[in-house]
Amino acid sequence: MTTHEPGVYVDAKGKKTFVPLENNPEVFTDLVHRLGVSSQLGFHDVYSIDDPDLLAFVPRPVHALIFISPADVYGRVRAKDGGTKALTYDGCGEHEPIVWFQQTIGHSCGLMALIHSVANGPAKRFVLDNSLIDNLLKEAIPQKPVPRAAVLYNSAELEKAHMASAYKGDSVAPSSEEPNGYHFISFVKGKNGHLYELEGGWNGPIDLGAIAEDEDCLSERALELGVRRYVKEAQGNMEFSIVALATKPESETSVNGH
Repeated sequence: MTTHEPGVYVDAKGKKTFVPLENNPEVFTDLVHRLGVSSQLGFHDVYSIDDPDLLAFVPRPVHALIFISPADVYGRVRAKDGGTKALTYDGCGEHEPIVWFQQTIGHSCGLMALIHSVANGPAKRFVLDNSLIDNLLKEAIPQKPVPRAAVLYNSAELEKAHMASAYKGDSVAPSSEEPNGYHFISFVKGKNGHLYELEGGWNGPIDLGAIAEDEDCLSERALELGVRRYVKEAQGNMEFSIVALATKPESETSVNGH
């Protein structure tokens, strides 16, 4: 009999479900460090995608963006995209331009966004050797999407790390049995220089098109290809938020240590 961390719920069909992560850069940063990403990386709130003064607070370059979308906005964007939730992606191996995981753990879209953010692009260089996430990626990347997802699903250490961070937020963590009305979506740059939208509840990675070599995930073109698609469909719903994964400024790193 499998023993799960406190707060994890297993439904009648046997599906494991987590307490959702709070939309909080401190919680995200805590979890990626628990997974085995260097303390040189951290998450930062993005308070505006239009105001240069507010954008200046975000360290650059930005390795990944996580966009948290209300379900109705997400639904309108996906309706225009076409396609289906049914798995269609069949990629595997180091030749993939992007690493994508199908989400099979309930309420784990925040965790999936974090994993997608550190498994791709410049952030992957900050994954520590023989750490939890390093070992999971080494086991998962050679495999097709279904067995790849099982690597995460079956990891007791991943469950432990997630639950430890889920209870660190400022608000009361919801029950794993409560419905979750938000989608966590990661925007990252692939090996081919294209921007990708990654969300484990869809049928695979979404190729949004090429961005220049010197453009990061918070560049104007990346925003136009990615986040602004959702903003345009918001119809007055301003409940979305954005966090950026970036290398910490040297002054902050020296204070907090390595």
